[in-house]
Amino acid sequence: MKVKFSTSHGEFTLALDSKKAPKTVENFLTYVNEGHYDGTIFHRVVSDFVLQGGGLDENMQEKPTRPPIRNEANNGLSNLLGTVAMARTPDPHSASAQFFINLDDNPFLDFSAETDDGWGYCVFGEVVEGMDTVEAIGELPTTTREGFIDVPEETVKIKKVSVLEG
Repeated sequence: MKVKFSTSHGEFTLALDSKKAPKTVENFLTYVNEGHYDGTIFHRVVSDFVLQGGGLDENMQEKPTRPPIRNEANNGLSNLLGTVAMARTPDPHSASAQFFINLDDNPFLDFSAETDDGWGYCVFGEVVEGMDTVEAIGELPTTTREGFIDVPEETVKIKKVSVLEG
């Protein structure tokens, strides 16, 4: 399954791994099909680390989400350059809608043990087209806005996320 992101800074496509992260992909696709991501922004950009979005609108207001899902980070996938993973709070099973794209190899974010510190972040897909767009967004200058750090100075809006056929 693939999904296409149309943003104010270009397009990119993710291939989702429903075999290794079935509940996570199902959760993500539910948000896509509900239009949850349309109009959200990439609110956190850390060069050579991650690009995070899917939860806040242009006014830095958090969109309502469904209940969190169980962490599937122990699926053998690694947080490598170009992979997409679920963002969460310190609670390992708190992921809902927010996600991040790795802008570098970040294996320290991987699952290591079923402990609070070891759960890691669930990888559930990867960028298969438009990595140049993702990398360009990852190089944007950032600032602090409404109490959030690493916010791109120039808003990066997710206009539409669509499921691709085939």
